[in-house]
Amino acid sequence: MKKYCFGVDVGGTTVKIGLFDKTGLVLDKWEIATRTQDGGKWILPDIAQSLQQKLDEKGIAKEDMAGVGIGAPGPIDKDGVVHEAVNLGWGVFSIKDTLEELCALPVRAGNDANVAALGEMWKGGGQGYRNLVLVTLGTGVGGGIIINGEILSGASGAGGEIGHIHIQDEEEDACGCGNHGCLEQYASATGIVRLANRRLRRTEEDSVLRQGEVSAKSVFDAVKAGDNLAVQIAEEFGEYLGKGLAAIAGVVNPEAFVIGGGVSKAGDILFSYIEKNYRKYVFHGSRDVKFELATLGNDAGIYGAAKLILA
Repeated sequence: MKKYCFGVDVGGTTVKIGLFDKTGLVLDKWEIATRTQDGGKWILPDIAQSLQQKLDEKGIAKEDMAGVGIGAPGPIDKDGVVHEAVNLGWGVFSIKDTLEELCALPVRAGNDANVAALGEMWKGGGQGYRNLVLVTLGTGVGGGIIINGEILSGASGAGGEIGHIHIQDEEEDACGCGNHGCLEQYASATGIVRLANRRLRRTEEDSVLRQGEVSAKSVFDAVKAGDNLAVQIAEEFGEYLGKGLAAIAGVVNPEAFVIGGGVSKAGDILFSYIEKNYRKYVFHGSRDVKFELATLGNDAGIYGAAKLILA
């Protein structure tokens, strides 16, 4: 009987790792640095070494391990092949085969956002749902799609890149992906700041936002305080995001959208701006979707990675 597994979440700065029992209880978690030098060739060897050290520390035999689940940025297909992870320096290769050889344990790999969605479904804000979309509103807009309890990864693992849905034809500034008018240019933390600064330049209306640094947090703090200009910014944000989620629902018909990332710390007030616009644009068959806040925070990735193995 396999008693344990590892969940690994590879980020651009650190690798988060968790040791789980077969029920999904996290027994230990820790981080190591992500060494992206030399084309990221040290990342997987460093992970394998850290896993072995933990097994030695805990006195756990490999025979008791179900395996290693790993999430990483970039498109990763169902066979565990990554199709370029630029911020790690990785090209195209099999994460699964490489890490299995290094640590002599079964490995399953997936895109980090998709894996985080699996984590939220399993142990987070998406518990009770088998069809959901995780929407992470951070520096960019990320997403992960779960259908019938399984990650929808697509042909090359690029499924769920919801931040790059085209939402605005007139945008002159380029998105980080090189296109213009992507959802994340308006619904991410940096997108909210863009919307705020544009509105502050367009109007002379008094606002607390003129008194200090503008951030997504300061905008929603001002909304909560009843600042009219901040409310206008939140309305514009909600229009873009609600329209984008309506488009997604027309394709995958989820039971729930689970909202995470730094912007989600604003709390339930977000939903009042997102939901009314969502219901305005969505096809009636998806109108009754639920909106939930993600609850696992930075641990969603390790939980989802563990679930890859324990599924």
